[in-house]
Amino acid sequence: MSALTTPLDWTGGPALLWVLCAALLYWLGGRRRLPRPGEGWRTASFVASLLAIVIALDSPIDSLSDELFWVHMTQHILLIGAAAPLLALARPWVRMWRGFPLSSRRAVARAVAGPRWRPLRRAATFASGAIVSWLLFNVTFCAWHLPVFYDAALRWEFVHALEHFSFFATALLFWTRVVYSPPWRAPLSELGRLAYLGSTMVVGWVLAVVLTMAGSPIYSVYAEEASRPGHISAFTDQQLAAGMMWVPGSVSYTIAIIVIAYRWLEPRDARGRPDPRPKTLSTGVG
Repeated sequence: MSALTTPLDWTGGPALLWVLCAALLYWLGGRRRLPRPGEGWRTASFVASLLAIVIALDSPIDSLSDELFWVHMTQHILLIGAAAPLLALARPWVRMWRGFPLSSRRAVARAVAGPRWRPLRRAATFASGAIVSWLLFNVTFCAWHLPVFYDAALRWEFVHALEHFSFFATALLFWTRVVYSPPWRAPLSELGRLAYLGSTMVVGWVLAVVLTMAGSPIYSVYAEEASRPGHISAFTDQQLAAGMMWVPGSVSYTIAIIVIAYRWLEPRDARGRPDPRPKTLSTGVG
């Protein structure tokens, strides 16, 4: 564990390589196409998502997470509540796919459409179901916070990387059930999305309460630290982590719930589309 972390301690790990490859594919896939309506803000969302990944995994936050539980929790919030929903909003999948050579795309498409890949296609269809994706995300989130797994992630770098990958992958699957991000399908109605998001936020709150109400530090790796930045105790560090999970960890869900609730309550025309007519207040006078 590092004794001192400075603003210049950027790790430059595998996550940065992934981010650079994703950015290259995105650029290659869009360089010969005319901009489409809304593509500007989607590109901004894509860049913000990659930036959140870099800050979470390659900045000094990554080094400090070995010493401070609340900083480690900040990593998870950046991956789950910032990078994943922003990437879903960006809808970069088709554009990144076009970044590969045409011959490679055709070869991969033929292989995936063949009978050999049928079990994988079925598994992907099964995992993309609303209930299954909800369970995958929330069970993964809760399981990694069990002491045996959380301590293992802090002791072994490979397990730590697996933790972050599973968080991000299941969060991306989760958010593409909420956000329209073609070719992914978001099969839930507005009411279903509200229940989907609200119940997940409650799961995080319950875990935050468990961390807050515990009478002693739960994770041995943090409890065994002789000292930590800020000279706070392990229990105070745990309570700060619970606060991060409770408040900043709920921001993305709250924003999504407000937007979806607004759309759900918005007046609609006979075809179910938002009513473009200006809303006026009726006086009730005949």
